[in-house]
Amino acid sequence: MITLPYILLTIIWFALIAYAVFGGADFGAGVWDLLAFGPNEDRQHEIIDQALGPVWETNHVWLVFLVVGLFSAFPAPFAVIVVVLFIPLTLALIGTVLRGAAFIFRTHGLRSEKHWFKMWSRIFSFSSVMTPFFLGLSAAAVASGQIRVRGTPVETNLGSLWLTPFSLTIGLMAVTLCATLAAIFLTVEATNTKEAELAEGFRLRGLVAGALTALLGAIGLLLSSSSAPFLWNGMVGHALPLVIATMLIGLAAAATLFFRYYAIARVLIVAETAFILGSWGVSQIPYLIPPDVTVDAGAGPPSTLLLLLIGIIIGMALGLLEKGREEERREYGNSNCVWPCSIVLRSTRHIRRGCSGSSPVHGTPCSSGEKRCSSEKFCCRGQHDRIRCSGRNCDMPVCNNAAD
Repeated sequence: MITLPYILLTIIWFALIAYAVFGGADFGAGVWDLLAFGPNEDRQHEIIDQALGPVWETNHVWLVFLVVGLFSAFPAPFAVIVVVLFIPLTLALIGTVLRGAAFIFRTHGLRSEKHWFKMWSRIFSFSSVMTPFFLGLSAAAVASGQIRVRGTPVETNLGSLWLTPFSLTIGLMAVTLCATLAAIFLTVEATNTKEAELAEGFRLRGLVAGALTALLGAIGLLLSSSSAPFLWNGMVGHALPLVIATMLIGLAAAATLFFRYYAIARVLIVAETAFILGSWGVSQIPYLIPPDVTVDAGAGPPSTLLLLLIGIIIGMALGLLEKGREEERREYGNSNCVWPCSIVLRSTRHIRRGCSGSSPVHGTPCSSGEKRCSSEKFCCRGQHDRIRCSGRNCDMPVCNNAAD
């Protein structure tokens, strides 16, 4: 039965997948930054900086959404997890902060100072390994079924739950999966800049990291039968089709990377990451914290869940609206256009493309009584039909004298 807690958990799980893909690729880039070597070592650092520069901070929005969503929709399980796993989660948070700070310091203004650049690069790389390792380790601790809520006081665990062979294996697998994502993404990046030698180097690293991910995944699968029995029973039961699909997608990603179909490999490694997390989530149903807390039992009040869902829908609508405005700004070149301008430009888009004066453009002439703008791209009926953006102000000149 589809209930409100399951709807919200699905949305939160998609946020987890998005963070694993985009944030994971960022973390993996730090791994390859640490292992950069050879005659083109400096260029390897540069292409990593170029790939991360526009998006590294934005990708943390998924983590913020994930944490806030989990805290709001499932407050009691959230409290248990952050208390019991306080140490690994704190280490993951420290790694996230150090990584962001180090990337900024080493990228802006310190590249010419070799000593400082090298120091911040090492901090960036080690924290990029540290964060996914402890996040993966924490996830394995939850899936293991060893966190008990009923009958025992909830207190911070010092390592007996999250330093098991199963948890350590999944933590290492999280690191190698991030490295695989980054290697394939960077292969595509190097291919787009026509740097064949660099692309080949990242391709080989992607194959090695992918093989290690598969090996660690197989070890984790074997260990789960005794270390995470609830997860194991779900994987060989109702989630078995997803588990098989995950294996097949992984093989397909390796094959396309091996035969140099880089764009397809990038799509498949994203799908592989999504299916790994999807298999885990479906295998664990109906538990949030097995075996004591189910999804329905751990959910907050229905009124809170409903308001949260409404807020998410509104936020998504505003995000899509802003995305449309961004596309519009790219098309018209009005990067600082305020709302009145955007509305009119949108409403006259067909005019801009359709006519110029009395001569047809794309087969559509101006209507009777319309004039031609000086830009020869708009047909206007009067003074207020043509709006042009200047900075953050909208000017409304007479159509004949309007500049594009």
